[in-house]
Amino acid sequence: MTSRNQPPPSAFARWGGLAARRPWTVVGAWVILLATLVALMIRYGGEYSGQFSLPGSESQKAADLLSERFPAQSGEDAQIVFASQDGPVTGPNVRAEIEAILVDAAALPGVLDLRSPYETEAAISGDGRTAFATLQYAEDDTASVEALTEFVEAKSTDGLVVEAGGRAVQAIEEPTSDPSVFVGLAAAAVILLIAFGSIVAMGVPLVSALVSLGTSVAALALGANVLHMDEFAPAFAAMIGVGVGIDYALLVITRAREGLHRGLGKQEAITIAVDTAGRSVLLAGAVVIIAMLSLATLGIPVVASLGIAGAVVVGFSALSAVTLLPALLALLGSKVDALSIPFLRSREVTPESTVWYRWSVAIQRRPRWFAAAGAGFLLVLAIPVLSMETSFTDAGNGPRELNSRRAYDLLAEGFGPGFNAPLMIAIQLDGATPEALAAVRTELREAENVQSVTEARVNDAGDTAVLIVYPESGPQDTDTNGLVHDLRDDVIPGIETRTGVEAFVTGGTAITIDVNDRIVSRTPLMFALVIGLSFVVLVVVFRSLLIPLKAALMNLLAIGAAYGVLVAVFQWGWFAGPFGVSATGPIETLLPIMTFAILFGLSMDYEVFLVSRIREEYMSGQSNSRAVALGLSTTARVITSAALVMIAAFGSFMIGGDRIAKEFGLGLSVAIFLDATIVRLLLVPAIMEVSGAWNWWLPSFLDRWLPAFDVEGSGRRARASQPAGVKAGGD
Repeated sequence: MTSRNQPPPSAFARWGGLAARRPWTVVGAWVILLATLVALMIRYGGEYSGQFSLPGSESQKAADLLSERFPAQSGEDAQIVFASQDGPVTGPNVRAEIEAILVDAAALPGVLDLRSPYETEAAISGDGRTAFATLQYAEDDTASVEALTEFVEAKSTDGLVVEAGGRAVQAIEEPTSDPSVFVGLAAAAVILLIAFGSIVAMGVPLVSALVSLGTSVAALALGANVLHMDEFAPAFAAMIGVGVGIDYALLVITRAREGLHRGLGKQEAITIAVDTAGRSVLLAGAVVIIAMLSLATLGIPVVASLGIAGAVVVGFSALSAVTLLPALLALLGSKVDALSIPFLRSREVTPESTVWYRWSVAIQRRPRWFAAAGAGFLLVLAIPVLSMETSFTDAGNGPRELNSRRAYDLLAEGFGPGFNAPLMIAIQLDGATPEALAAVRTELREAENVQSVTEARVNDAGDTAVLIVYPESGPQDTDTNGLVHDLRDDVIPGIETRTGVEAFVTGGTAITIDVNDRIVSRTPLMFALVIGLSFVVLVVVFRSLLIPLKAALMNLLAIGAAYGVLVAVFQWGWFAGPFGVSATGPIETLLPIMTFAILFGLSMDYEVFLVSRIREEYMSGQSNSRAVALGLSTTARVITSAALVMIAAFGSFMIGGDRIAKEFGLGLSVAIFLDATIVRLLLVPAIMEVSGAWNWWLPSFLDRWLPAFDVEGSGRRARASQPAGVKAGGD
């Protein structure tokens, strides 16, 4: 029977006790779930999509029009670039050599259409030494484009350089698989071994993370039957799932081992771990899921699918940490410390004797100075953000070993930078005269910042035409952005009024600009949604207004500093060599919003881990200052270990040659490092010391209205330990 002062066990405690008593049942359920999902994936898994779309944009309207009326112009395009060393390409001998190559190229598999450079003056450079042919492919025709690159590599001679370029070639040269996930796992295993000093204890979080990752990938494959899932979704889930899965498991197993080392029985230690750390895991997971799902507000299907992938893997990781992991711990019992490494074996110490307790006390002596120093350091790192430019990575940012980069350089040298930024104009004729189509080309050629315009190509039905506009500026130049908007807002509306045709601007460069515009217009909504919902969740959990506000500001500071480092390395070229950055350029268009969603959620993990333990001490009767010091001393090691696991997982993505992966890896690693050090170990204790009792202030009317969620079970244990009528806490 429960005593009057002892509340009944919570749902978390009851679950922890059940998992400890019936571990084989829980483990069996997970095995059945994983096996069932994998079997269903093999039999009924859907197809991932590699097609990019931007509903509602002008470039998408043009793409849909071409797909319906002019399929030969709706797929991916490639180029064969010729650079003559033996005179102009129009010379008889050189021309004969090039035309022979083009005859063979037209017969290559998958080529829907080939346009010779001799069909239009725009395809031959002013000095006559560079020319290019354009090949049209069906979408996702990887094998055919690979055949093109092999064909071209055999055609270069001393007198004629031949290269393959264009978006189709660049796409197949991007890494499709990367061993960095396994490198991250290996690094995480080493970190866990150092943290726990035991091979068995090291293996338990890895098992939990891998099982949750396996179920997530299988679930995503099944979801691809009903949802648009990008082909990068499984890799993205793996990138997030390895770090998050180990992080969540690490928190629970640390709390369980803590209980075992204090002499508690197996069942009691597991119950307390689930009732405390388990709550933090589910709360932290909920915040990350909110951040991930907020990506859907941008209205970009690829980004939304990655958000869904992230939310699914985080959900399974949190579920595994509070279900599978406790069962594994119950099966192991005291053997969780088996196969220990003598020189890594941890010594049991009191919180007051740890370096982290002494560090917190030192900060609390001069909290304002430390807070100013920490915030100032992050603000200095964030300064480069003021000059951040975003764009999709193009071939000019790739290493010179790639075909697409060499072709890009030849075109830029021969024709100017604008030839790598073609704008496709899709024209809906519907009865318009040939004179009207000619007038369209003439007026486009007269627009500002236009270098040349190709002859129009008309489909067999005669109702749709395509021509290419080449700007004077490059694909990542702001002048090209201005040209696209000028064409859409001023030039083309005037042409439509005078000729009666309807025209749309599309192509890779225009799509990049449309994506940038969409992100700029909707990012404030996404930020407000993520920050607002996270704030509300933390207010409910911590019964405080100041702590959620502090958490949001500190997270934004760390993220801003990480953005600053990205700009310095990838855009300004600082330390480009050590990071393997072959060329400077804008930050990848989708990276800031993707990393914001990931980092804001993961930063809240550490906030919840630390502050929930501080609140637990505060609710048990400790003063604010001592609660902060005790909370920091008991969580600093697990936060540091968890952060190192995350840094290893994300940092491993900098190993390969892909620029986008490097940007993600560096940005996420830097942000996690700053969050786990400057923010959690310096700013949080300093600001909470300055705030004092205000940390836990909540207006009484909100306290009555808000639902109760007792994170870490602190309130329950505090009430149980206090005589009736005595309030836990105080300063």
